[in-house]
Amino acid sequence: MPRALVVLGAGGIVGAGVAAAALEAGRAVVAVGMDADAAGVLAARHPGSRLVAIAAPVASDADAAGLAARLRALGAGIDGVVASLAGAHPCGRLLDEPAEVLQRTLDEDLLPHLFAARHLLPLLGDHSAGYVLVGGPGGRYPWAGYGHCSIAAAALRMMARVLHDEAGRQGQRVQLLSMDAPLGHDAADAALALGRRALAMLDGARARFPEPIHDYPGAMTSGVIARAPPRGASSPATGRRRRPASGDVLPARDLRAARALLDAIASPTSPGNLHDEHC
Repeated sequence: MPRALVVLGAGGIVGAGVAAAALEAGRAVVAVGMDADAAGVLAARHPGSRLVAIAAPVASDADAAGLAARLRALGAGIDGVVASLAGAHPCGRLLDEPAEVLQRTLDEDLLPHLFAARHLLPLLGDHSAGYVLVGGPGGRYPWAGYGHCSIAAAALRMMARVLHDEAGRQGQRVQLLSMDAPLGHDAADAALALGRRALAMLDGARARFPEPIHDYPGAMTSGVIARAPPRGASSPATGRRRRPASGDVLPARDLRAARALLDAIASPTSPGNLHDEHC
């Protein structure tokens, strides 16, 4: 098998979108976490593509070590890793839920990234092969009803910085692609677009040493904000441009700009320096 992109969590919506984007670009892909049926469907959409599916968990150090051994057995060079690893979590207030809910979220959304990076980074070898972690929403601002997910997402942002620094000493490139919002109704299309962004990050890292965190633009995590009409949108009844009422919610783009300004004011770094995070 030729040099291949390894996609962790390829059985999920985001991971499948990353795998599809890579096949679309003509890359060979090792899809980890994708079963044979899903791999067959994906391969049928991309005739002549090079896809290998491995149904392997990454829930522990032992799991990750076993995956690394299977990847070595394939005899393929790794042309980069994109890791989309997260569990499915219920909605609920952090104050009301038992501590086990937060512990399980960290066990499913955070620690697998560490296990995988610990065992797969040594396989990259070629320093031009990058490693991209994909993080869920809520890492910068609390996601109402999913505070446990916000805590895990915030921890992943810090883990990405630590891995970026530690692996960078060996010339390896680790980055985090952080989603601003959960995927909407057009989830497959949104995941494909996010996959293309992850590939662009890998390609860009070959030419230069990248920043650790890239925030994927999108609506804020509040469902109310996501549903807010654009400023000056026409009224469905009259077709005339409507003036915003005093109780209207501002469009997401305005809230992002306001929050960026507040971050710059409150940040311990110099004004305007949002902790070297790229949007």
